[in-house]
Amino acid sequence: MSDRDDKNAAWRVAPSAYLAKRPATYKVPARPKSLYVTMDDGCRIAIDVWLPEGGDTQAEARFPAICILTPYYRRFRIKPGSNADISPNTSKYRELFVPRGYVVVTVDVRGTGASFGTRDSFRSPREREDFGQLADWIVAQPWSNGRIGATGISYPGAASDFLASTGRPAVKAVAPLFAVWDTYSDHYYPGGILLNQLAKTYDELMVALDHDRRDLLKQFVYYADPGLDGPHPVDEDPDGSLCRAAVHEHLGNFHMPDFITEFRFKEEPLPYDPNFSSASFSPYHYAKNISPDVAIYSVSGWMDGAGYANGSIARYLTLPNKHQHMMLGPWDHGARINVSRWREAETPQFILLAEILRFFDEYLAEKKTGLREEAPIHYFTMRDEVWRAADAWPPLNDTPTQLHLGADDTLGAAGAAGTDTHKVDFSFGTGGQTRYERIAAIDSRDYYCDWQGRDAKLLSYTSAPLDAGAEFTGHAVAELWLAASETDAAVHTYLSEIESDGTERYVTEGVLRALHRKDAEPTQWHRTSWPTHSYKRADAAPLVPGQPEKMRIALLPVSWHFKKGSRIRLSIGGADADHYVQVPHGRPPVFTVHWGGEMASRITLPLKMRRD
Repeated sequence: MSDRDDKNAAWRVAPSAYLAKRPATYKVPARPKSLYVTMDDGCRIAIDVWLPEGGDTQAEARFPAICILTPYYRRFRIKPGSNADISPNTSKYRELFVPRGYVVVTVDVRGTGASFGTRDSFRSPREREDFGQLADWIVAQPWSNGRIGATGISYPGAASDFLASTGRPAVKAVAPLFAVWDTYSDHYYPGGILLNQLAKTYDELMVALDHDRRDLLKQFVYYADPGLDGPHPVDEDPDGSLCRAAVHEHLGNFHMPDFITEFRFKEEPLPYDPNFSSASFSPYHYAKNISPDVAIYSVSGWMDGAGYANGSIARYLTLPNKHQHMMLGPWDHGARINVSRWREAETPQFILLAEILRFFDEYLAEKKTGLREEAPIHYFTMRDEVWRAADAWPPLNDTPTQLHLGADDTLGAAGAAGTDTHKVDFSFGTGGQTRYERIAAIDSRDYYCDWQGRDAKLLSYTSAPLDAGAEFTGHAVAELWLAASETDAAVHTYLSEIESDGTERYVTEGVLRALHRKDAEPTQWHRTSWPTHSYKRADAAPLVPGQPEKMRIALLPVSWHFKKGSRIRLSIGGADADHYVQVPHGRPPVFTVHWGGEMASRITLPLKMRRD
């Protein structure tokens, strides 16, 4: 099966049908207008302006602009004779939007590409200030109609949030695609535990790009084409001397493994800057500055890294904006792969940018597209292989199903009290075909196809066979009464489906550092529908060895059809050596999991039972 949008009635007008009837009346120019825009501190930012050509264009024609704010090169210089894509990260926006009457403005953010300056953060307040000044520059141009949008995948997606938060009235619509809301919990510290391999790999990528190390860049599949020849200079720099000078400044950029470990606790200021914390590079921190009139479209996938789907959902739940839309598909980071085990092809068949075009047509170009009459939420259920529409999140309002951990490794009705022990194996890992590789710029194609038997090293509890099939959509929540032999621990939980023939399928997972087990209420600018934790030093509490504590762990959201006759399994471990740091370092703990009686460990699942 595929993720096509025309197989059911989730939309009144399917995105592909909208695109088929949306005329392209302009042409993409052979090359953009490229120039430096100088910021108020003197830093020169490189931008490309792709203006529609032909059609009914007149000299005085004015267009809305769509910004792509990227650290991954707005455009490459290409070696003579090469057919390499000049902008692997932005060409799809140019090719779709420009022929349909939008100016596409691509930007090398400060300290990247051909732009001058240094990066002091993974997104930073200084970048956000730049975006506001760039918006001012755009609306002053003779081709601008005074309306601005922004989009992009991952970093550029969150940069769209940053642009909207500058409060510029020209910014009318943003579509953050596969983008975090909280960089701490959605990205680098899920559950309060550092993804150390991600930090390392991201730094290798950014050194290759920012320092123009083409010998290093070719190891990343997105940039492996030998025709790519470094960042493209702007028009005023024909010999590339300014570009080379900018790249030299980039040698002063931050390094992610050093930088991210400064933020072991959320919102704790740097020792050398009391105004800078993990909040400073997170969109939620600036959300109060986003006008409620800005239209928002949040997009993510069920295998989108360590928590990007949480980011999309939190953005949707948090912002009070009048016009909000959200889509959650069967995708990895950036929708490069359809991750469903029942897919017809690994390449998604859903045309995501068709829906984003419709969004910008409605709210930026002020066309009547019918989008306002569609349900605000669309999500894809795997195994059913269908899109569904919803008016609210979470979409299933039935009474959640509770399965209790019990004797003989069972998962079912609550029973008598007991315990199980588990010695954590710090060598255990989830392998190299997981949700974490793609966010590290690794070209993953198959997901968890090696899951069979992997949970044998974990403590597992398994339900009886299901009497009927069930749709599971949203967040499962594991509530565990757990004691450890150490004063801290990483608690990894995995949800699997065990089919009647014994096939084991990974469904989702969650993680929590025991130090951060205290529940916290969602804040005004980071609302959730699942249990959350503050990850702040003030709320951190070491364990007392041997003393059981209740820990609520929200597993990452998914929409999945459990098959009739299958069993549901919850597995518990204390390490993922392939992705996370050890907790505590060099001290593998022994877990004691309590179940039944007054310490009834359980998992709560938003299940909708049905007939198969």
